[in-house]
Amino acid sequence: MGDMSNSDFYAKNQRNEGNHAAAFGCSLMELRSLMELRGTEAVVKLQEDSGGVEGLCKRLKTSPTEGLAGAQTDLDKRKEIFGKNLIPPKKPKTFLQLVWEALQDVTLIILEIAALISLGLSFYHPPGETGGESCGAAAGGVEDEGEADAGWIEGAAILLSVVCVVLVTAFNDWSKEKQFRGLQSRIEQEQKFQVVRGSQVIQLPVADIVVGDIAQIKYGDLLPADGVLIQGNDLKIDESSLTGESDHVKKSADKDPMLLSGTHVMEGSGRMVVTAVGVNSQTGIIFTLLGAGVEEEEKKEKKVKKQDGAAAMEMQPLKSAEGGEADEKERKKVSAPKKEKSVLQGKLTKLAVQIGKAGLLMSAITVIILVLYFAIDNFVMQKRPWMPECTPIYIQYFVKFFIIGVTVLVVAVPEGLPLAVTISLAYSVKKMMKDNNLVRHLDACETMGNATAICSDKTGTLTTNRMTAVQLYVGDVHYKEIPDPGVLPPKSLDLLVNSISINSAYTTKILPPDKEGGLPKQVGNKTECGLLGLVLDLKRDYQPIRNQIPEEKLYKVYTFNSVRKSMSTVIKLPDGSFRMYSKGASEIVLKKCSHIQNEVGEPRVFRPRDKDEMVKKVIEPMACDGLRTICVAYRDFSSNPEPNWDDENNILNDLTAICVVGIEDPVRPEVPDAIQKCQRAGITVRMVTGDNINTARAIAIKCGIIHPGEDFLCIDGKEFNRRIRNEKGEVEQERIDKVWPKLRVLARSSPTDKHTLVKGIIDSTMADQRQVVAVTGDGTNDGPALKKADVGFAMGIAGTDVAKEASDIILTDDNFSSIVKAVMWGRNVYDSISKFLQFQLTVNVVAVIVAFTGACITQDSPLKAVQMLWVNLIMDTFASLALATEPPTESLLKRKPYGRNKPLISSTMTKNILGHGVYQLIIIFTLLFVGEQIFDIDSGRNAPLHSPPSEHYTIIFNTFVMMQLFNEINARKIHGERNVFDGIFRNPIFCSIVFGTFAVQIVIVQFGGKPFSCQPLDLEKWMWCVFLGLGELVWGQVIATVPNSRLRFLRRAGQLTQKDELPEEDVNEENEEIDHAERELRRGQILWFRGLNRIQTQIEVVNTFKSGTSFQGAGALRRQSSTTSQTQDVTNVSSPSHVSLSNALSSPTSTTAATAPPTTGQC
Repeated sequence: MGDMSNSDFYAKNQRNEGNHAAAFGCSLMELRSLMELRGTEAVVKLQEDSGGVEGLCKRLKTSPTEGLAGAQTDLDKRKEIFGKNLIPPKKPKTFLQLVWEALQDVTLIILEIAALISLGLSFYHPPGETGGESCGAAAGGVEDEGEADAGWIEGAAILLSVVCVVLVTAFNDWSKEKQFRGLQSRIEQEQKFQVVRGSQVIQLPVADIVVGDIAQIKYGDLLPADGVLIQGNDLKIDESSLTGESDHVKKSADKDPMLLSGTHVMEGSGRMVVTAVGVNSQTGIIFTLLGAGVEEEEKKEKKVKKQDGAAAMEMQPLKSAEGGEADEKERKKVSAPKKEKSVLQGKLTKLAVQIGKAGLLMSAITVIILVLYFAIDNFVMQKRPWMPECTPIYIQYFVKFFIIGVTVLVVAVPEGLPLAVTISLAYSVKKMMKDNNLVRHLDACETMGNATAICSDKTGTLTTNRMTAVQLYVGDVHYKEIPDPGVLPPKSLDLLVNSISINSAYTTKILPPDKEGGLPKQVGNKTECGLLGLVLDLKRDYQPIRNQIPEEKLYKVYTFNSVRKSMSTVIKLPDGSFRMYSKGASEIVLKKCSHIQNEVGEPRVFRPRDKDEMVKKVIEPMACDGLRTICVAYRDFSSNPEPNWDDENNILNDLTAICVVGIEDPVRPEVPDAIQKCQRAGITVRMVTGDNINTARAIAIKCGIIHPGEDFLCIDGKEFNRRIRNEKGEVEQERIDKVWPKLRVLARSSPTDKHTLVKGIIDSTMADQRQVVAVTGDGTNDGPALKKADVGFAMGIAGTDVAKEASDIILTDDNFSSIVKAVMWGRNVYDSISKFLQFQLTVNVVAVIVAFTGACITQDSPLKAVQMLWVNLIMDTFASLALATEPPTESLLKRKPYGRNKPLISSTMTKNILGHGVYQLIIIFTLLFVGEQIFDIDSGRNAPLHSPPSEHYTIIFNTFVMMQLFNEINARKIHGERNVFDGIFRNPIFCSIVFGTFAVQIVIVQFGGKPFSCQPLDLEKWMWCVFLGLGELVWGQVIATVPNSRLRFLRRAGQLTQKDELPEEDVNEENEEIDHAERELRRGQILWFRGLNRIQTQIEVVNTFKSGTSFQGAGALRRQSSTTSQTQDVTNVSSPSHVSLSNALSSPTSTTAATAPPTTGQC
């Protein structure tokens, strides 16, 4: 079904509808037209057609309270009539399409043409017997009949190897696409939704939702289908993904009950009946139009255009495209600035351009020299006339020279580089799944290796997110552990139990443990679970109270949001009056209290000075123990006149406090160790939390984020804003620069504070390196910060759909130590690419120089075209596989991040490349010019056109391959380590590739014959070849002893300068002044000529992922050109308001204005 194009799918649905409209009270088209209405229009239409929502439920044969019965036949029938809740993905490219794309490669096309010309000419014989002799030396000496007939082999062999390269490339692209789709479906399966079936609330995968289901919606959800609201509490929806309007829309059953798929619940909760799913939902209709539009466009333009946004959309079925739709439409309207290239991509692109130019130059020079030499030798020196019948023979020579030139280019262009990047990323992503990292954007994995700062949430990431109430203040007594219910005032106890049971989401429950003797299972909001746990500890039960007052009977609910930081529920009492229960952060709720219950449960006046006393005596000691403090309160209203419930400020005031609960959320046992690893690896960990500053500081000390005696900042959101904003209230970068270097804990922070901090650190130009920031988040409100960060981590368990949508990586176990694993994998990707580069560039430098000088001196490249293609295959495809799949080791975390400005090819690598290059060149040139004397064989130099392969050149080819094989082992280490075999058996792919290549090489040399220009060698010669190859390992040790300080001039290849960091695609390279040595070096480092084009095809996954969701607003140009403040030193930022922990620990009560804001007591 997935292969059906959207329009067919759509038409099929239309047909079904007629047959089955009778089965249910309304047809698909009726429901669709209903969902297109908004507001009062919709309410009127509902009333007219169905008699309101209840009537609609009857027509759809469902119950608003009990949901569908859940019988399989009924569900199947609904799917058949109203469609399934999924949007058929765009058809993947077929293997043949991928082959065709791989054939578009310029170098391959040139090779194919050359091979075809060579083939055609090899079948052409000049007329007449004497023609051969009269063409002189050009005819190529005395040829046997058999040899003359074998002229076609070279052309055929080149074509064959081109076919191999194309198939390998196409296969890689195909498996990449497959992996990408696998990842997509994995992300989709993750998304579940709560529906009511047979009176039971169950979690269903989004694809299983059908029309007529009753879905429960709550804060942070992404709606999976269209529906009509049955009952809602304070529901506000962000419909910007469909309408583009950023204001939140209030929804209520009587004013605007229409809920649309793909929109986000920003506040409140409720229940809806599902009316349209999949392609018939509002988002689905847009997708269908898009899909059809793209297909038509493709028909119009025969060229295969990359549909940047569209492809990504089609590849992500609705459920995972989640919030992406808005971005897509934005992108259609205006090509928004792309998120800047990842560090590695930027460096590789630059290197590509540098090396492409050099490769092209070398191959052009090779061809020109060969042609000139031939022409001068034949027509000037030997004064031969140009005879018409000899033309084909001359052309054959020119084609041969041309093939040699192209071969030089083929070897110079490491097309394996994009392949290595892709393989390395794909391999890492697969393995990272096992480490609980679900990567949504491929390049995030590599960016993570460069992270210099992590801004982490506290709850659930650093702590276990298993809340337990451990202290209680009630009736003027502070209990350090939960008391026996008998000692509490009965009135307070009843109020407390009722308040907690009713004023919490009814989806929050505590269930019996899964295993015997395990901990009870907490479902829903963890803080509420902690409070419900308190009710159970007080030997009461919350369920009977909830049964007595079901959710429909709640009169008004003020749901929790980041502004209120509290939740309140109003119920109607039997006598007609109203009671409101309230709970929330203790400082915030206590401010609104005018009374508090005393020791017998009667309210007494609660004056401002009592509040200060309470903060000092109760709340701060709790917070200093690392507890989160929650205050529970209530207020009674008379029924006459009924209060104006929308006047929030007056309603949520004048409360009576019942109690303050201290809830503990223990630090995860593995976190302190993980944070220490981060700090060792040069990554600063900052805690950004909505919690009280004392709680936050206590947890930060437990985690090891701050250490006593250090100079650092712990401030709350208010103080943070006071420091970074000027008189007009605008954020100033210079002010942020004074705060962030020492900031370690930001407490009571709003989502905006988090975003401001992340943006401030990223935009800062203080340090010489731009900071690379990772951020964790779980709430809907963390979306902006997650998007702004270089890498956003969303929580897989506690995270809302909105947070997951904005993120790059999802932590499936919500654990901070998984982030450290991500850093390790990221650095490993970077190192794998460097290893591959080191190996590849050595081969390139040597092969190009050999082909070039060989061709100029002996008119024939010692390495033939087919041999070069085989070497190319070894060093590109196989080496990228072998070196890109090295598993990461702990030692990766023992060094600082590379940063954006450090060259891709470090001085150690340049030393290795040049060192090994020199060794290989010496060996090969020795063999080329005096090899025949050493081995006592015929010389292979100056052989005529179709002469048989010589042992001489076979030895050169074989030795060359042996040296590459052993150098591949050397390339495993790039930081100058001595033991290159360290951990080699942990990578079976590497071992099998090395042995496999060796085996194939034996076959090629012994049985390759004419096509591979090889003559079989005896054992002694083989031993020599292997021996010379082994010399690479010894030579590697010699190179390792040369100190880098001697090699100052080797510094710049692949470096990103400040100028390149602007996300402009191509920086004008020619203006850079390069000194002579460096220009020579760049010519030596022959790398890839495919440039951006090739990278885009190869790393297609990365781009598709990127354009799919990471939409950056105008903030994409993150780099600030002003480098004036770079000189500011971090050390002169100290100011009296640093809370130095040593003082803090020694003075338990001193709270002066200088050390901290007034609310900030010190532990």
